[in-house]
Amino acid sequence: MDGLDARVPVISPRRPFRDFVTTFGALSSSGFRRYATYRQATIAGSFTNIVFGFLRCYVLLAVAAGSVAHRPGGYGPEQLASFVWLGQGLLTVVSLWGWTELADRIRSGDVAADLLRPVPPLVSYLAADLGRAGHAMIFRFLPPLAVGMLFFDLYAPSRWFTVPLSALSIGLAVVASLGLRFLVNATAYWLHDARGPITLWTLSAGLLAGLYFPLRFLPSWLAVTLWVGTPFPGLLQTPLDVLVERDPAPVQLGLVGLQAVWAAVLLALAALVQRRAERRLVAQGG
Repeated sequence: MDGLDARVPVISPRRPFRDFVTTFGALSSSGFRRYATYRQATIAGSFTNIVFGFLRCYVLLAVAAGSVAHRPGGYGPEQLASFVWLGQGLLTVVSLWGWTELADRIRSGDVAADLLRPVPPLVSYLAADLGRAGHAMIFRFLPPLAVGMLFFDLYAPSRWFTVPLSALSIGLAVVASLGLRFLVNATAYWLHDARGPITLWTLSAGLLAGLYFPLRFLPSWLAVTLWVGTPFPGLLQTPLDVLVERDPAPVQLGLVGLQAVWAAVLLALAALVQRRAERRLVAQGG
């Protein structure tokens, strides 16, 4: 066809790594372009995040003002304000809610076509989600942060490695979130209708990830249990604590290391569940 490039990337046995990187990059780019088409939704979503940012920021600043030590959970007022506005931006980057694509394709039987493609479903979804996160980082993270800087005194990092470490932490949070969402959606292989697990995930993810309030407000034993025993704090709480430098440098590095462990475990578990599901998959009507 004139003017159209219809070539499809194919992973060659002779150059597996280079071709894998090329294919992964193409899928990530397509994920970026896909979300770039929803301009009105992007603007509306940013506006909504900004409105809720004002509400949450004033509530947490009131909590800090009413505290005897004025440092609830070990956060100063500037750190709390930064926690809110950075969290409002990261909410869309990490993407806790709204993704049901795998469950929908399992329910309709379209997932059978996905299994015939040269790229496994988990890899293709991860690549596309990284592209989506890149788009959100530009168009959904920066606007709330700019508004927060305009109306509030935000915390400026004092350590040179905080920014690159937080970038790594955010990337790990995106990977872990995709792993968790994939596992929740994959319940449709056995339940056929995954709306129940997805609803439970929607209700619990924001609370356990530290969206509504910092998990440091909880008793120490409960916060530590959530951090070590579950992957949820690594979705939002850890990147935000790294950005506002809530902890000393060694603790920062330890939290990001724990994030990396959970991200690897979740991806391995998602791959295992996918392999088990493929053994019992029955396409409806086929």
